[in-house]
Amino acid sequence: MRRALEIAADRVGSTGVNPAVGCVLLDADGTTLATGVHRGPGTPHAEADALRRAGERARGATAVVTLEPCDHQGRTGPCSRALIEAGVRRVLYAVDDPNHLAAGGAARLAAAGVEVVGGVLQEEAEAVLEMWLTAVRTGRPFVTWKFATTLDGRSAAADGSSRWISSPESRADAHRLRARHDAILVGAGTWRADDPRLDLRHGVEGTAPLRVALDARGELPAGARLLDGEPPALVVTAPGTGIAGVDEANVLRLKTGADGRFPPLALLEALGERGVRSVLVEGGPRLAAAFLTAGLTDRVVAYVAPLLLGSEGVSAVGGLGIASIGDAHRLRVTAVDRTGSDLRVELRPAARTRGTQ
Repeated sequence: MRRALEIAADRVGSTGVNPAVGCVLLDADGTTLATGVHRGPGTPHAEADALRRAGERARGATAVVTLEPCDHQGRTGPCSRALIEAGVRRVLYAVDDPNHLAAGGAARLAAAGVEVVGGVLQEEAEAVLEMWLTAVRTGRPFVTWKFATTLDGRSAAADGSSRWISSPESRADAHRLRARHDAILVGAGTWRADDPRLDLRHGVEGTAPLRVALDARGELPAGARLLDGEPPALVVTAPGTGIAGVDEANVLRLKTGADGRFPPLALLEALGERGVRSVLVEGGPRLAAAFLTAGLTDRVVAYVAPLLLGSEGVSAVGGLGIASIGDAHRLRVTAVDRTGSDLRVELRPAARTRGTQ
């Protein structure tokens, strides 16, 4: 199963709306016959990929899969039936499929006389599948907030300069993080101050994520770098607002709240309707605060540099309306690594919450 999870983990961020799934086929002696992985919509599922590679050797084999085999006829056929027809005698899987359209494979296999064992290394598999699982279970994309900060919590100096707070190694790692998400989200303050490209650089390859820019007042200049390259940026603006130089197909119109900002949950749901299953929030402080306050931040990745800017610097996060330590947003550290001269800290909400605002 750990081998199947390794195979699946390599495909996270490249399978579109579908989950990254790995499969290993074993013979009666436990020798690997074939491995398979899903590569995206319209391509064979992991089980079908492994069965194709194994051929007739799959008869009597054991299939080890990271997600319950599907029982759904979509662009490809049901994996449950493919396993039955191939003569597989035993199936071990890690996580039940939460998608009601595809679930039921385990029951079909068992009804056909196949030995089925679920929940194998489930916790490890949930970690690999967490972005897709969150999207399916909650109906909105998984959200990662990524930021670089000084030791005293500043994301920019008093004059607005922020290049470069983090080390080259941290910047390369951040681009690998980009490649594992479906979309990158920035607010008006970030594109106004930095004119970012939000593409993949530093030698990072993969599918470029959708670049999403918030522009409630239609002020994004036609020459902004966000509008160059592929895929074109999706500009989110208010109804009736004109966006110069942007094809209407690349404009998402969304009502703002009383504060003139886009409600985070409504924004995520609109992106989910466009097939986005994971969002990387890259800026800036007000946008980060909005997602934190709404309880819609699933993961935090912080690159902490050994720098001090003092109280004159720009805070990494905006106002959260917290007056007492008892009301603080509490996070739990899940990983700490060195990236160049920086610390890379990964965190999750201490009390897992699902956003409703």
